[in-house]
Amino acid sequence: MSEKQLKVTYIRSKIGYNKNQAKIIEALGFTKLNQTKIFPDNASIRGSLFHVRHLVKVEEI
Repeated sequence: MSEKQLKVTYIRSKIGYNKNQAKIIEALGFTKLNQTKIFPDNASIRGSLFHVRHLVKVEEI
């Protein structure tokens, strides 16, 4: 059985939010709005997404 994955879409600009949140968005590899990336479902990714949950949309696949 394959590992669970998360489909993450960057839906809201980081401008005007905490600089640490902007760094998390950059560390996840997002450069443009409405960009979608697939990440493995693990604790470190979920922790990062928790801090920027108001800027991204997360779906389990």
